[in-house]
Amino acid sequence: MTVDVGAVAPDFSLKSQHGEDVTLAFYRGSSNVVLVFIPFAFSNTCTSELGEIRDSLDAFAGHGAQVLAVSCDHFFSNRAFSDAEGLTFPVLSDFWPHGEVSRAYGTFNEDAGAPNRGTYVIDREGILRWKVQVGIGDRRNLAETLAAVAEVS
Repeated sequence: MTVDVGAVAPDFSLKSQHGEDVTLAFYRGSSNVVLVFIPFAFSNTCTSELGEIRDSLDAFAGHGAQVLAVSCDHFFSNRAFSDAEGLTFPVLSDFWPHGEVSRAYGTFNEDAGAPNRGTYVIDREGILRWKVQVGIGDRRNLAETLAAVAEVS
């Protein structure tokens, strides 16, 4: 399954790195959401990409956007990763049912058992306005994501 630009983004409820339930619907009406799927906590590319996001949180906030990262790692692993990297935004666990949200967004990689790198910009009404999907070993361009967020705000 995949979600197309212009469609309603699939809702979800996942545990944050702090064990709290986070739903997409919570942000409806109040904030744009940048949903960032990562394959593996502690991998070099994931660490680098989320570090860039961490260092750019003011730019996201300036456009009224909340960043939510998603991995299939257990929330305890996401907590250790977040603490080690100083990540203050929610890092959500798509651990069980394994990859259910990643599949709903069309980014789950069956061979790897983890999501490919997908980024989805969702507006305040819950509509998907922009997306990019790349392979597990590829990097996304943060400037492109920030430009997409600026267009939505």
